[in-house]
Formats: sequence, C-alpha cells, structure tokens
Amino acid sequence: MKRPMNLTDLAALAGVSVGTVSKSLSHRGYVSAKTRERIQSIADEHGFQINRTAQSLKRGRNDAIAVVLPLGHESAQTFSDPFFITLIGHLADALSARGNELVLSKVIPSAPGWLGQIARSGRVDGILVIGQSDQEQELRGVAKTYAPLVVWGQKTSRQSYCSVGSDNRLGGQLATRHLLERGCRRLAFVGMTDIPELKARNEGFLQVCTEAGIDPIAHLQAHLTGEAAYRTVASALDAGLEVDGLVAASDVIALSAMRALKERGRRVPHDVAIVGYDDVSLAAYTAPPLTTVRQDLEAAGDALVDLLFRRIDGENTRSISMPPTLVVRESA
Repeated sequence: MKRPMNLTDLAALAGVSVGTVSKSLSHRGYVSAKTRERIQSIADEHGFQINRTAQSLKRGRNDAIAVVLPLGHESAQTFSDPFFITLIGHLADALSARGNELVLSKVIPSAPGWLGQIARSGRVDGILVIGQSDQEQELRGVAKTYAPLVVWGQKTSRQSYCSVGSDNRLGGQLATRHLLERGCRRLAFVGMTDIPELKARNEGFLQVCTEAGIDPIAHLQAHLTGEAAYRTVASALDAGLEVDGLVAASDVIALSAMRALKERGRRVPHDVAIVGYDDVSLAAYTAPPLTTVRQDLEAAGDALVDLLFRRIDGENTRSISMPPTLVVRESA
C-alpha cells in the first residue's frame, strides 16, 4: 500500500476513524492504550508524522507557551542558576504533559514594550514570566490587554496580573526565628532587595529582629550570582564583620557565604549559622548540608501551567501564594 499522506490515509490503514488517529498521535482525548500503540506503530512503519502546523491552525492554537526570564535587575544571571533550572524543568514537564512546547527566552530589558512584543507576536498561546525583576510596570501594562499571562513572583498590593509565588515574608520570618532559637544574636541579611521577592524576605527578617528587640549587625547587598555574592561576603569579613547568624536571600548566596567563611577559618555552624532560601537540589549535598527555606517548585510549576491554561480558556483566575517550609540541616 502506498505511503499514507494524511490522517484519512492512515485511518484507512488502521481501520479506525480519522478522529481516533488524530487523538492518538496528538495525545488528546481518550484512546485505549492498545489502539494508540497500534496506530503509532503503523505511523512509524510508514514514516508518517502529523502536520502540527495544520493542526494548530485548525484549532486556533500554536501549542506553544513562552517562558520568559526578565533580568532587568541582575543581567549576569543565567539559566544555569540552580533555581531557574529546577523551575524550568518542572514547567517543561507540565507543558509537555499537555502536548505543548516550551519557548524559552532570557530578556535583559533595555526599553519598555518587550513583553508586549511577545504577546503580540502570535507565536505562542500564553506567557509564563519567571520573576518580576524590576519590570512591574511592564507586567501591569501588558496584563491590561493580554489575559494569558501568569507570573512567578511575590504578590504585591498593586499588581493587576495573575501570579504564583511563595509567601516570601513568612519565609524570611521562618529563617530568622530559627537562628534566634539556636541562640544567634548577631544577625545579618545577605542579598539585594531590588526585586519584590527578596524585598519581602528581608522584611520578614527585619520584622522578627524587631519583635526580638535585636538590631541587625548588617545588610550585605549581595547579588544573586555566586561569585558576586562571594566577593561581597568576603569583603565584609575582611573588613571585620562579626556575625553568628546569616539569613541569605537565596541558596546560591548562602553557599557563597559558606565558602567565604570557611576560607577565613570560620566554622559553619559553630561560629556562624547560615539559612538559605529555595532548597535547590545542591542544598542537601553541601558540606555542611544547608538549612534553607523550601519553595515547592514542582507544585509551583503545576500551578503556573494550570492557571495559564485556565486563562487561555477565558477564566479570570486569582493569584496563589504558597506557604514555604523550613528545612533544617547542619548549617543551622
């Protein structure tokens, strides 16, 4: 028999309806596993591939979602950051399960309008933004006219877009209370506060210090990249900083601080206890293992994708704030 040129030809070969072939090859709708495997086997035997472009045009969908990482605040950050790798991996899994492609972009905004260009491009069905960075105005502007937009980040009082994120203020409180319970009294926060998530973590840190009647020793303005954070902490220690507890705005910053302390003969946690934030995969395998505030990134990925597709279907979804948890290991 001649090579099948379309779904109708393949359906005739398999002895099933065109709809069954379409659902089997696109993984949409219910088809028994036995039938799906038989149709896929016939398609493979004849080198047949479904025309995704034609299918998308017919459905009015691209079956592609933009995942955008805006770095107006920290242009040196890369996709190799452990936090980004983990969250993007979960997003890819969740989108793949829905038969959608992930279109990944790193954006260093140089002028307004960059997000609007992606929304108007017509190449994707929706946009997931990882982090607000310093682009709050851009996000609010696009959200006024573009519904299928969901942002990972800190929920703010002025936002008009849908977001998913952890309660960062609570996370900062959990980390600080834990250090106080260990007997630490000379505390410092390590991290920039130029983006909503990190600002909220610092606010939680300061609130608990105030409640305990303690004045923080320092706020080290450390960038999120490992080497930059290391240089900041190392310089502070060389200048005579004496602390017994550090709350880091991220695990990358915490690990950089551990390195700087060890090189200067400070023992973790005996001399200085450290709590990070995120619970990236490396956190459990450092020496010592890192105590950290955990964000459930698998649940976050599922929630981001679920909300986005609900918005694509016309639902006006609300933002979600997820509770973080403290994971106690040897660093504190």
